[in-house]
Amino acid sequence: MRSTEIIDAPGGGGLRAYLQIARFDHWFKNVFMLLGVVLAVFYEPELLSWRSVPVLALAFLATCLIASSNYVLNELLDGPQDKAHPTKRHRPVPSGLINPTFAYVEWLLFFAAGMAVALAINPYFAATALWLWVMGVLYNVRPFRTKEWPYLDVLSESVNNPIRLLLGWFALITTLYPPVSLILAYWMIGAFFMAMKRYAEYRHIGDPVAAGIYRRSFRYYTEDRLLISILFYATACAFFAGIFVVRYHLELILIAPFVAGLFAYYLKLGLKPDSPTQNPEKLYRETSFMGYLVLCVALFVGLMFTRVPALYDAFNVQPSGTVPLWTIGTESGPR
Repeated sequence: MRSTEIIDAPGGGGLRAYLQIARFDHWFKNVFMLLGVVLAVFYEPELLSWRSVPVLALAFLATCLIASSNYVLNELLDGPQDKAHPTKRHRPVPSGLINPTFAYVEWLLFFAAGMAVALAINPYFAATALWLWVMGVLYNVRPFRTKEWPYLDVLSESVNNPIRLLLGWFALITTLYPPVSLILAYWMIGAFFMAMKRYAEYRHIGDPVAAGIYRRSFRYYTEDRLLISILFYATACAFFAGIFVVRYHLELILIAPFVAGLFAYYLKLGLKPDSPTQNPEKLYRETSFMGYLVLCVALFVGLMFTRVPALYDAFNVQPSGTVPLWTIGTESGPR
C-alpha cells in the first residue's frame, strides 16, 4: 500500500474534517506541563501568584498549537496504514476527506502560530516548543519515521512527556534547569503508558500480519515482548524517581504505594479486551481510574510543599534547602 494513495486523495470533507485532524480533543495531554509548573514553584515559591497565570495560559496555548501541528502531520502521513486498522480507517484522511495540500498548509499554520506565541514568552520556552515540533517530524517523516522502529517508537513518542515538563518549567524559570532524575522518570512513565497502548492495540487487532501492515514496529513485537518492555519502563521510572525523592524531597516517599497502585491499575485496564488504553484521550470515561489519578496528583502536589522532619531522621537523609509551605512535626536540629 503506497503512501501516495492518501496524498493523491482529492479531499472534500469540509472544514470539520480539517478540524478533526488537529485533534483538539487531545489538548488535555498538555496538562503534563503541570509537573514542570509544580517543580518551578517548589524551587521558587514566590511564583505562586496571579502574575504567573497569564504566562501559563499563553504557554499552554503555544504547546497546544504545536501539538496540533504534529497531529495534522501524523494524520496525513498515517493515512495508508490507518486503512488497515479496524477503527482508524474511518478517520478523515483514510476516508479521502482531506486534500493533502490544504493539510500541509494547516500543519505549517499551526506551527507558525504556536512558535509566535512561544517566542512571546521567552527564548528557552520557544526552543523547547521547537523541540516538541521537531520530535513530531522525526516521529512521522521518512527516512526517520521513528514510529516504525520497535521500542524507538515508544521512546520517541514518550519523550514528549519530559519536553512538556520543560515547557511548564521554562514558562516560569529560565535561570535553572530541573533535575535530570525527574526528567528521566517522567520520560519512563510516559514510555510505560505508550507501551501499554501498543500492547492493547496489538491485542485488539488480533492478527500479527494485519498488525504489521498497520504499524511496521508490530512486525517485531509480540505480546510477550511488549509486556517485558512495560515492566522495564515501570522499573526504570521507579529507580529514577527514587533518586529524585532521596536527593530533593524525601516526603514524596509517602506517595510511593499510591503510584505503584496507579501503575497496577493502568496495567489492569491495558489487559482488558478492547482496552481503553488504546485511546488515552477517552480515559475520562473510566471514572474510578480518573478519581484515583486525581487523588495521586493531589497527594503529589501537597507533599511537594510539605516537610516532615521525622522522615529525615528515620532515613538519615539531609533535607534540601528549599522552603516548604507547610511543616508537619518539629525539626530535630543539626546532625
